[in-house]
Amino acid sequence: MKTVQRFISYSLSALFLLTLSGLAVATHHEKPKINLVEVAANNDDFQTLVMAIRASDLSGTLEGKGPFTVLAPTDDAFNKLPEGALAELLKPENKEQLQALLKYHVLPGAISSKEVGMLKLPKTLQGGTVTIESSENSVTINGAKVITGGIEASNGIIHIIDTVLIPKE
Repeated sequence: MKTVQRFISYSLSALFLLTLSGLAVATHHEKPKINLVEVAANNDDFQTLVMAIRASDLSGTLEGKGPFTVLAPTDDAFNKLPEGALAELLKPENKEQLQALLKYHVLPGAISSKEVGMLKLPKTLQGGTVTIESSENSVTINGAKVITGGIEASNGIIHIIDTVLIPKE
């Protein structure tokens, strides 16, 4: 009788553990349900970026199907711009310049952290290219350090950078 009880107890424990591990695997591979703009809007470090996206009328693009890779400057990165530069870009008459700046931070496709380090001169949505350099410890894009990579959204990936990328004229 004790042997049967042990067998049932072990079987239930094994079944429970298998169920939990199956749930963990299923959850781990689920695609995020919010898009790039929503991910950024839910992060306190991207309030300036989200404001600029909305002011430039790029929300529709970055909320769209994608996939896109966004090289997302933090609020601190925007604070490094020369005084008054952001305010000037946010003026309605400078919308095209703001769009060009923001599109320079977007690459077509969902490029993972591992893949981004292997690229050298990927083309941005703005039309220019960015220079990516990688070492064992870091990845830089036009000299901007990638702080955190691989934040997934339903329509792409965000890599956080510490400096606003300025397209070449």
